[in-house]
Formats: sequence, structure tokens, C-alpha cells
Amino acid sequence: MILKLLNKMEEAVIGLLLAAITLLVFVEVVMRFGFNTGISWVQEATLLMSAWFVLFGVSYGLKVGAHINVDAVVRRLPGVAQRVAAVVAVMLSLIYCGLFLYGSWIYLAKMNLIGIELEDIPVPAWIAHSILIIGLGMLALRLLILLWTVARGRAEGFPHGREVEESVRLAEEAAAGDKS
Repeated sequence: MILKLLNKMEEAVIGLLLAAITLLVFVEVVMRFGFNTGISWVQEATLLMSAWFVLFGVSYGLKVGAHINVDAVVRRLPGVAQRVAAVVAVMLSLIYCGLFLYGSWIYLAKMNLIGIELEDIPVPAWIAHSILIIGLGMLALRLLILLWTVARGRAEGFPHGREVEESVRLAEEAAAGDKS
């Protein structure tokens, strides 16, 4: 239940960020080229929203299998060895994510202590940059879920699309359609 709510929230935030970035950039382009003026805070806002979009997207990409995998060797291993390799890969990813979380925590604490605000928007920088903790925390959660599913034998490893197989299938369907 909580995971479904988190999934819906994540998708909603990604959609809202994409819509807001698009709208703000469109308005800024119209203002600059149509009226020879602009809005001072739009560039900073779109940059921050892009960072939020990317860091939410990393977690979402893991969930839907959109990340690139190099698994040619792992796919040739027997089933148990594939699971062991997947567990090792997820554990290394968790360590990497943990290091970034730790560094982000220190960075945000220092930004809070110093009390710096954004340049064009009167918001404390640590709040605007808190996506580091949020995004990396969501990624860590997705990695823990993946570790659990691999350990229980419900998954072979990182989810990913099978682009080659999909391309071959589409080409075969197109060739069969041309013959009809």
C-alpha cells in the first residue's frame, strides 16, 4: 500500500516537473523574443526543477527498467551464479548510493548552517537541494526492494528492457506485414 502510494507520488511529481519546466521555458522564450524582457528567476527555477526531475527519474528508471545494462557475461552464467552476480551488483550499487547519501547529508547540513539562499529565489539553498537526499533515498529504497526480490528468487537482476529482442520482433512483424 505504501509502495503503491510512493509509486503514484513519484510519477505525479515527475509529470508535474516536466509540465512546469516546459511551461516556464515556453513563457521565458515568448517573453524574451516577443517582448524583449524576461523573468529573472526562471532560469534558476528550471535548473533546479531539472535536477529534481533527473533525481526522481533515476529511481523511476530503476523501477521500470529504463537503465542501460551491460549483462552479456552475466546472462551466460547458470541461474544461481546470475543471482549471486545480481546480489553483488545491487550491494555495490547500495554502497555507492550510501556514499552519495552521506556526502549529500554533510553538504545539506553545511548549507543549512551557513544559511545561503538561492540567487534569484528567496529559498534556503539546502531546501532547494534537498532532492539529493530525497532522490538518493528513493533510489536506495528501489535497490533494497530489488535486493529483496533477487534474494527471494523473484527476479534475476536489474530490470531492463530487451531492446534487441524488441527490435527484432518489430522488424519481423514489419516484414510479415509487407508480405501480406
